[in-house]
Amino acid sequence: MTNERFDRDSWERRWAHVLRESPEKVARRQPNPLLLEEVGDMRPGLALDAGCGHGSEAIWLATSGWRVTAVDFSATALDFGRTTADAAGSDVADRIEWLEADLGTWTPAPGRYDLVSCLYVHVAGSVVEMVRRLGAGVAPGGMLLLVGHRPIHPATGAPTPAAGQVQVSVDEAVEALDPHEWDIVVAKERPRAAVGTGVDAVVRAVRRG
Repeated sequence: MTNERFDRDSWERRWAHVLRESPEKVARRQPNPLLLEEVGDMRPGLALDAGCGHGSEAIWLATSGWRVTAVDFSATALDFGRTTADAAGSDVADRIEWLEADLGTWTPAPGRYDLVSCLYVHVAGSVVEMVRRLGAGVAPGGMLLLVGHRPIHPATGAPTPAAGQVQVSVDEAVEALDPHEWDIVVAKERPRAAVGTGVDAVVRAVRRG
């Protein structure tokens, strides 16, 4: 990561503070609408939620019939997600494996997952390298979904709420995905619904069989 404010310890402190001050607000957070939009019609299989945070996307996937590996480097966030899943019942909780690991180095099993989703992860090091590493976990015919909050608004040049962070960009994600191995279905920058909250980079790609 390029700024020490976004290292593992700082995120652990942030999660501890948020969950201590307003756990009910975190519990009410809905899964990301981009995930629902891009994945909602897929047949459930094995999914990797890379950078799962407090677990709303992992729990939504499990509720929808997926078996999920939920990875994050914040033990506090993982504990909250695990507790929330347990409260939803064994049908949901038993479908999720919660794994504490740093996406800056962690590598999924090759070709294992029907879906690899990575939303708003603050990247340590090279975005291209991380995308390739996570993409290697996608099975033939499976989907890679990447969403990054752009630190600079592309139209105005103004800093966004993600200023100072390194997240996935369209150009770097496309560079990382070999066109002989991937069909890129979506690669666009999408303004967020709320004015002034920035722009998301959205990439959806399918691994060729």
